[in-house]
Amino acid sequence: MTTTITARAENPTQTSAAPRNSYTRVAFASFIGTAVEFYDFYIFGLATALFIGPLFFPTSSPEAQSLLSFLTFGVAFIARPVGSAVFGHFGDRIGRKTTLVASLLIMGISTTLIGFLPTYHSVGFLAPLLLCILRFGQGLGLGGEWGGAALLATENAPKGKRALFGMFPQLGPPVGFIASCGIFIAIEQTLAPEAVNSWGWRIPFILSSVLVMIGLYVRMSIIESPAFQKLEENDERVHVPFLEMCTKHLKMLALGSISMVACYTLFFIITVFSLQYGTATTGLYTRTEYLAMLSIAVIFMAVASPISAMLSDHYGRRPVLLCSYFIIIAAGALFGTAVLSANPLWTTVYLSFGLFAMGFNFAPMGAFLPEIFPTNIRYTGASMTYNLGGILGGSLPPFAITALMGFDRGIYYVGYYLAAVAAVSFLAVYFVKETKHVDMME
Repeated sequence: MTTTITARAENPTQTSAAPRNSYTRVAFASFIGTAVEFYDFYIFGLATALFIGPLFFPTSSPEAQSLLSFLTFGVAFIARPVGSAVFGHFGDRIGRKTTLVASLLIMGISTTLIGFLPTYHSVGFLAPLLLCILRFGQGLGLGGEWGGAALLATENAPKGKRALFGMFPQLGPPVGFIASCGIFIAIEQTLAPEAVNSWGWRIPFILSSVLVMIGLYVRMSIIESPAFQKLEENDERVHVPFLEMCTKHLKMLALGSISMVACYTLFFIITVFSLQYGTATTGLYTRTEYLAMLSIAVIFMAVASPISAMLSDHYGRRPVLLCSYFIIIAAGALFGTAVLSANPLWTTVYLSFGLFAMGFNFAPMGAFLPEIFPTNIRYTGASMTYNLGGILGGSLPPFAITALMGFDRGIYYVGYYLAAVAAVSFLAVYFVKETKHVDMME
């Protein structure tokens, strides 16, 4: 399936064959890994909103259960920058391919083992402890996954289509989300409630092992990117990429991280929090109804991705990203009204709008974040910015939401919080130069 690109030597009568990954394989390999990774990540998010509290934490206070389960969700966001540093180091030192395979394995094993965990009622406080350890493993693997997938796509992309190819890893999240929602809906519809709460919730986690095998098979068939091959040939690798990044590229680390915060805050509020609020808190919808609405809505995230990617290849990353933050601000302004609605059509339209905004913002990031770093620290830099943004955008909202919901009309303040975060991310991108014409071989 790999193609061969023939390069002219100085003697025009001679040619040398340089093996390269086919564009089809690059697109699929960068997509399938993140689809598997985000399937794993989303099933935990959905389980957090639906099952984790009663199963793994004491039952004395429903509010405490919700907070503790959401904090467990946030543990992975703390682990992700650790994964970024570890996998980024090896990705910049020994290569993209090996590192991508290792990150997928760690993520997959951690997720599968969650499906076999005993609950609090069986082993007491050992259950949430084990859950947090495996959740940390999920975050560790994901910390190294996205950056490598984005580099696999962008460092192998044809000229003028780097954002379009950088979009393929970004398509993994909506596909993973649809798969996870579909499995939870199937479980809800085919099993009795007692069976779902007893053992049915384990099925999506255990099925992850099958998906990981598919991802590993595809990842093992690729070769190193031309940019890393050149780095090796010229012996330009740095000894400690993380230290190099912190000493020479700290500004890009900060701005790139802040640029990602709005996207993750939007994801948490629109999916995990709104699901819990619309089902357990208000009782406006059943779990199956809300999951069905989210499954429809996430299609619009997938639709937004190629539109945004092609626009950023044509007009540049900055104008498209800056525009996306205005859409997220609008989603924040409408949030309170939407989640209090008992009209499923209006709620579905809003969720679709919110996830369209996420896709429109998320797609150009696949090219933007790798482009702001040189090749010798690109894996570390892209991974770290992406995952530090994930910490701020994914682990802070549980605290902010808990505080804001203590006020009258607190649900509206949650939306305003999202809008404020989007404004901060807007400023971060505003202060970064356009990266569309950056040479990825340097």
